[in-house]
Amino acid sequence: MKQKTIRLLKENWGFLLFLLLMFASRSSLADWYHVPSGSMLPTIEVGDRILVNKMAYRLEIPFTDIPLIQTGAPVRGDIVVFNSKAANERLIKRIVGIPGDQISMINNQLIVNGEIIQYEIEQEHYIYNENLLGKHHSVQFVPANQVKDSFANIVIPQGFYFVLGDNRNNSRDSRFLGLVSEDELQGKATKVIASFDPDNYYLPKKDRNFVTLN
Repeated sequence: MKQKTIRLLKENWGFLLFLLLMFASRSSLADWYHVPSGSMLPTIEVGDRILVNKMAYRLEIPFTDIPLIQTGAPVRGDIVVFNSKAANERLIKRIVGIPGDQISMINNQLIVNGEIIQYEIEQEHYIYNENLLGKHHSVQFVPANQVKDSFANIVIPQGFYFVLGDNRNNSRDSRFLGLVSEDELQGKATKVIASFDPDNYYLPKKDRNFVTLN
């Protein structure tokens, strides 16, 4: 039995090494995230498979949460994937508040460090262009889904971030789950690598391949 096991290992060492490297890469370098909901519409659609750069903020020892080096810091406007302890699941949202920021919202009007964030109508279906202190991206407001569109001013402490879904009235984010800690962050979402339409037999959406996220 032992000799048979050794022989199998010798015959398949290349494949086993490939598997080890693949899982190590997914653990520390890059991963993908399947989007199950519309909380990030219109930027990210249901069925998108998102490429996640796990080295954007830190490099970790493979298969652990132990950081080796800090490679960067999240900034406002980054779309991040994180393991939410409050929701007990993996989520994807946009950072709107970084450590030291003061954040508040009045009737869906976001205010950062005393500056009222500007919105311009981008297209029909309640889609607007949000100027997040110089970082532009699309957001969606659907009047029928008004939920927690106001909150009092808070100061973001060190090591924490305030996140929102781009689909502002249909997203469980920091308004409900609280701040996201730095150690919950898994990486930065950078591209849509593929997308499958759940309303059309999960056929590929050709216009979503390799779309850069901003």
